[in-house]
Amino acid sequence: MTAPQTLMQAALSRLGARLGSGLVDAAANLALLAQDAPEKARQELELFWQEVRQEAERLEREQADTASHGQADAAPGGGADLQDQIDALRARVAALSRRLDQRP
Repeated sequence: MTAPQTLMQAALSRLGARLGSGLVDAAANLALLAQDAPEKARQELELFWQEVRQEAERLEREQADTASHGQADAAPGGGADLQDQIDALRARVAALSRRLDQRP
């Protein structure tokens, strides 16, 4: 049987070797992430600005539609159509809210 001091020294040696190997692996993974980070950030930024442009176009179309409907809504009975749209939007929001609540 080996002495307890030798066993302790061997255990510490093996722990150091395993931890060192783990640290080297972690450092290599971080280096890979750091290499890919600028390209990923650029792609995400491009995607963000594309979404911003699409949202701006949607808002402009919505405003144009609202302006053209505003003239039509001035006629009698136009308010009922607007209320139907509001009710439909409220129903969609309620349905989306229920779906979000049901997610695990």
